[in-house]
Amino acid sequence: MGHDHSHKHEIKEGKNLFITVLLNFLISFVEIAGGIFSNSLSLISDALHNFSDGFAMLIAYIALKVSKKDPNFRKTFGYQRIQILAALFNAATLLAICIFLLYEAYQRFLTPEEIKSLPMMIVATVGLVANFLGVFLLKGHAKDNLNIKSAYLHLIGDTFSSVAVIIGGVLIYYFQIHWIDPLITVLISLYIIKETISIILETYNILMQSAPKGIDILNLTQEIQQIEHVEDIHHVHVWSLSDKETHFEAHINLAKDLKISECEQIIKNIESLLHKNYQINHVTLQMEYGFCDNKTIISNNH
Repeated sequence: MGHDHSHKHEIKEGKNLFITVLLNFLISFVEIAGGIFSNSLSLISDALHNFSDGFAMLIAYIALKVSKKDPNFRKTFGYQRIQILAALFNAATLLAICIFLLYEAYQRFLTPEEIKSLPMMIVATVGLVANFLGVFLLKGHAKDNLNIKSAYLHLIGDTFSSVAVIIGGVLIYYFQIHWIDPLITVLISLYIIKETISIILETYNILMQSAPKGIDILNLTQEIQQIEHVEDIHHVHVWSLSDKETHFEAHINLAKDLKISECEQIIKNIESLLHKNYQINHVTLQMEYGFCDNKTIISNNH
């Protein structure tokens, strides 16, 4: 019964996420058309914001599907890194578009253009309603799934962005403050650039197989060396396969020459420590006794 409930929950989770992806792409195209018609740069930048988050949610949806695909003889780690490559491509594209939008906003500051504020407000309101619907669809799943939680937070950001465009439309409609449109464009673009740079740095660190944030290798090795029969630990490698999966491998030098069967409990103790203190579930250990001459924690010898 529990498995059946979990399976139904996963199906609903995937379905709601997919609907939200479609909503975001639909909002994006409507806002782009509305932005061109109303001559509103802020509406186009909000469309970009929605499109980027829709793409991020699409990655999350694909990740839900791909994560169930088994590794094979060619892809022994599976297919999880495809979402990292997609995120990097998406971020780089967004960065280029934002720079273009900032340039366009600068031109608008120099030579303000008339904006049709009424269609601008109507389209932004449609986007706001669709974002609220997406928040409602994902709210119940955000607590249990980090991918969904990320998409949920993106949608909340989209909601505030739509509100900013509506406020801009109101100011233009009643007070003819046309410079508010490029100002909102700059604010949204800078926000996207900030988020995009953090994504690029995160994907760079994952692709470079950097140790994840929050893992102090010196503390980690000291904790392992407190385990009975462990003389020292060296040739340590800690890296992220994806944004959710961390791997660990190392050589464990024993204090005395033990049988393989006697090493099993030591391995279990190390695995338990890594799981409990560092949320590491993929562990590869090479047990040895006085074998390596080079016993540095980090070594060039792979």
